[in-house]
Amino acid sequence: MRFTLFTTLVAFSVVACGGDKKSAASQAEAATPTPAAEPAGAVVEVKMTGNGTSVAAFEPNKLTIKSGTIVRFINVSGGPHNVAFYADSVPKGGADALKKGMPNAMGDLMGPFLTQPNEKYDVSFTGAPAGVYKGYCLPHVALGMHVAITVQ
Repeated sequence: MRFTLFTTLVAFSVVACGGDKKSAASQAEAATPTPAAEPAGAVVEVKMTGNGTSVAAFEPNKLTIKSGTIVRFINVSGGPHNVAFYADSVPKGGADALKKGMPNAMGDLMGPFLTQPNEKYDVSFTGAPAGVYKGYCLPHVALGMHVAITVQ
């Protein structure tokens, strides 16, 4: 009986631990993340600035782009910053396009916080219908940190 129990445990151990035999090098390669590919379309940069207490702004705070453009928000100073869009300002059909174009969203039409200098967040306007998309920075909305993006 002990022998049967012992051999069963050994068999389970071999199956659990043995399995796929990969070299240490191939395991290290698999664990190394590949850098994100640069966007193929047009990229427009918007700087997010501030002094951390009383001044915060998107620079520029008004821009005009074509559908398919990537808007790259860059935390320059005074963070944390993020970008969110007012749902009632987004043209019909635009919310679905933005949801697809906003990876790692914190909420509905709300990008993640950028806490480090030079950290960036790309919003794709691929498939976005024409109109004005009004946005804001959640931590600095009271300081007037707003942006208006017109899609042609």
